[in-house]
Amino acid sequence: LFSALSGRAFAYGNALAQSKALAFYNLHTGEKLRTEFWAEGKLIPEALGQINRVLRDHRTNEISAIDPTLLDLLYRLQRKIGTQQAFHVISGYRSPASNSLLRSQSGGVANRSLHMSGKAIDVALPGCKLADLRRAALSLRAGGVGYYPASGFVHVDTGRVRQWT
Repeated sequence: LFSALSGRAFAYGNALAQSKALAFYNLHTGEKLRTEFWAEGKLIPEALGQINRVLRDHRTNEISAIDPTLLDLLYRLQRKIGTQQAFHVISGYRSPASNSLLRSQSGGVANRSLHMSGKAIDVALPGCKLADLRRAALSLRAGGVGYYPASGFVHVDTGRVRQWT
C-alpha cells in the first residue's frame, strides 16, 4: 500500500489487521492520547490530526504531520513487545529552530534530524526495560534506532536501517 501522506511505501505489518491504535503520553505537556489511527484499510485523518498535535514541538508549539510509516513502526514495536501501554514521548516533531537550539547544547543532535520531518520519535515504554525496547526496535529492521540509557529513551525513525548509542 502507498500513503499519499508519506509519499513512500507504507508497510502495514499485518495486512489483516482491522484496526490499529496507539497511545501517547507527552512528558513535556502532560497530554495523553489513545486513538485508533487505522481502520478498514485506511488511515483516519482525525486521529492523525490528534497525533500531530500531541507530538508537536513543545518548545515552539509548532505542529507538523507525523509520517504514518512512523506510526506503523510504533504499532509494530508495541505488538512485538506485547503491550498496549502508552509510549512516553520525549521528542516527536522538532522544528528547525528547536533542532538548532538542541544542536548548540549537545553534540548528539543531527543537523538534518528526521524529527524535523516527522519521521522520528524518542520514547520510553512503561513496564519495558529500555534495553528490551531497543532490542525489539532493532529486530524490526524498519529504520534507525538510537539507544540513550543515560537519558532514558530509545530513538526510532523511518530512515535507513542503522543503530547507534
